[in-house]
Amino acid sequence: FFQCDNAKGLKAFYDAIKFGPNHLMVFGGVCATVTSIIAESLKGWNLVQLSFAATTPELADKKKYPYFFRTVPSDNAVNPAILKLLKHYHWKRVGTLTQDVQRFSEVRNNLTGVLDGKDIEISDTESFSDDPCTSVKKLKGNDVRIILGQFNEEMAVKVFCCAYDEEMYGSKYQWIIPGWYENLWWEAWINSSQCLSKNLLAAMEGYIGVDFEPLSSKTNKTISGRTPQQYEKEYNARRGDGQSSKFHGYAYDGIWVIARTLQRAMNYLNSTNKHQKIEDFNYSNQKLGNIFLNAMNETRFFGVTGDVVFKNGERMGTIKFTQFQEQKEVKVGEYNAVDDTLVIINNSIRFQGVEPPKDKTIIQEELRKISLPLYSILSALTILGMIMASAFLFFNIKNRNQKLIKMSSPYMNNLIILGGMLSYASIFLFGLDGSFVSEKTFETLCTVRTWILTVGYTTAFGAMFAKTWRVHAIFKNVKMKKKIIKDQKLLGIVGGMLLIDLCILICWQVVDPLRRTVEKYNMEPDPAGRDISIRPILEHCENTHMTIWLGIVYAYKGLLMLFGCFLAWETRNVSIPALNDSKYIGMSVYNVGIMCIIGAAVSFLTRDQPNVQFCIVALVIIFCSTITLCLVFVPKLITLRTNPDAATQNRRFQFTQNQKKEDSKTSTSVTSVNQASTSRLEGLQSENHRLRMKITELDKDLEEVTMQLQDTPEKTTYIKQNHYQDLNDILSIRNFTDGKDGEKAILKNHLDQNPPAQWGSSDPSRTSKDAIEDINSPEHIQRRLSLQLPILHHAYLPSIGGVDASCASPCVSPSASPRHRHVPPSFRVMVSGL
Repeated sequence: FFQCDNAKGLKAFYDAIKFGPNHLMVFGGVCATVTSIIAESLKGWNLVQLSFAATTPELADKKKYPYFFRTVPSDNAVNPAILKLLKHYHWKRVGTLTQDVQRFSEVRNNLTGVLDGKDIEISDTESFSDDPCTSVKKLKGNDVRIILGQFNEEMAVKVFCCAYDEEMYGSKYQWIIPGWYENLWWEAWINSSQCLSKNLLAAMEGYIGVDFEPLSSKTNKTISGRTPQQYEKEYNARRGDGQSSKFHGYAYDGIWVIARTLQRAMNYLNSTNKHQKIEDFNYSNQKLGNIFLNAMNETRFFGVTGDVVFKNGERMGTIKFTQFQEQKEVKVGEYNAVDDTLVIINNSIRFQGVEPPKDKTIIQEELRKISLPLYSILSALTILGMIMASAFLFFNIKNRNQKLIKMSSPYMNNLIILGGMLSYASIFLFGLDGSFVSEKTFETLCTVRTWILTVGYTTAFGAMFAKTWRVHAIFKNVKMKKKIIKDQKLLGIVGGMLLIDLCILICWQVVDPLRRTVEKYNMEPDPAGRDISIRPILEHCENTHMTIWLGIVYAYKGLLMLFGCFLAWETRNVSIPALNDSKYIGMSVYNVGIMCIIGAAVSFLTRDQPNVQFCIVALVIIFCSTITLCLVFVPKLITLRTNPDAATQNRRFQFTQNQKKEDSKTSTSVTSVNQASTSRLEGLQSENHRLRMKITELDKDLEEVTMQLQDTPEKTTYIKQNHYQDLNDILSIRNFTDGKDGEKAILKNHLDQNPPAQWGSSDPSRTSKDAIEDINSPEHIQRRLSLQLPILHHAYLPSIGGVDASCASPCVSPSASPRHRHVPPSFRVMVSGL
């Protein structure tokens, strides 16, 4: 039709109609524009047109072109083949990229109708005129992996350049484009693009082209008696060096279609009307025109292009699939429209990855779980810690009757060990996640591990602080020095702390219980290289008001720690190792506080890394529990093995050998009061109470003596006679220590140096007034104090467990009175029986 010139083509057609013989049919039409004009006017002449090269989808409209047929499949014929290919690889989500040309737009619109209702989603439809890069970016942004393209060779080069820039190629993407491009089509357009040839080829690698099959691959004989292969050989031999056309097979089959159509029409005329022949056809003979039309529509045979079958004028042909592999196109499959079958040739399709690309980013949720080797290692460390705690427990129980252990409250020690073991046990629960237990069990563990760790912490440090409180109460509160603080009271204190914990935990559980929550993180590429994305998920134990509840727990534990620090500071000067753990408590609180702060901060920052978080939490618990138990028990174990008696004595009241030699000339050193026997404890406590009552009575008598000395000197003789024996009674009180003889000797030595006769003696030469003034003189007052206070400190304080009696005695000053400089510089007493 005159090189696609509409005017020339139309004129030639009219000239043939007017000046030529009567034509039975019109064969040909390559250019879509000229063919469509001719085909639209055929109805007026009752002529049937058969084209072998016009593939435009527009000609498939039977209402507009009722007399048009073609042996070549239309461009729309590839859409059923594409549908079959998508189903074959289970691609259910695609996107289209179309050049703004009517031919390509019609194919895309038809494809939309073909895919409609076939459970395949067109997630994005993009079109472009000259620059496809914007559309390519949008496809990538919408996560389109399977792209169905409709564009010519020039635009194809630009599309793949943009795909390379956007990294939309390789194992994750599959391009499906027209397959009718010329051989080495990209070479003609590579210079007009902005990308390098190697980059273009890299992006093109693996694309699938879809086009009709020029010649059938079957070896069956055709209607002409030749196989398609024989036909091709003869065709190539006859054309010589002439240019080949991919439509030659369809032109050849088209001649056979016309021949079979005319034969069928002749047979029909012969069987129905013997007087009419096909030669009688004229352009106004609509009856013969319809006979030709029906005969062509019913024509069916096997030709060199495959099965020749028409459906509403459209050829039901064979569609081939080619793939671009290593810079050349390779046939990988074909689709038979007649049988609606797809055949992939020996799995010849090569995908860039280990499997076909996914039609979208496959998001596979993967639970971030704790590594089993890590859990095993930390569990082993935890077991070692529990074995150590059990060893300390055995040591404490076995030596509970030793003075060193008994004075350190073995029951409280047991509670410290119990708290440490509970803390150790919580590590096993912190390491159990969704990879070990079910979701329901995990939610239960959220509550259980919180309770165990909280109770374990309070039990350990509560017992430690209760011990320190007893030391503080005895040494810092004078009023309580006359009372006995038993372990039952300390247990009550620890129980009160645990009761507060239970109240908080029960309210927490009832009002806002812990639940299993799943936190999703950003997608990550698959480490194995598969075409999927991993979305890590992590299990947490949380509730609605998590911050408030944690704030309450932290505030309570913080106050408990501050209280322990206060007690440790207050009792820092009590230097009886068996009683005072203030130094070790301070070290424990410091280490636990620092580690908890660091551990909490790092644990919060590593929420998305369960292995790191569990490792930090476990190590903090192990470290805190281990350091606390070691600080409490290791010194006791060492002391018990080396010098157990030294731990039960007041270090400030022990003299070295050189000091004893220097003080031997003045007085005998006051020995420390020690506990004689554990079996006598109950009896000694009863004796202690009786002596307190006795001392109270003697205190009253001493007060009366003092008042009488100040009021009437004449009563001095009476005092001497009636109360000197009471003073001796004080000295005769048998204390429950091994140093009682030493005390009596000291006081006796003091009295020998201050004879009782001097108390009541008076110089006859003095008058009564002089005597009174002499009694109230500073010298006499100092003398009385030097006598009374030592008696009080020796008799009163040891009986109730007093310490360092000389600290408040004025008699310690060597310059108090010249007559009393020989008095020992201090009176020291050892605390015992606490």
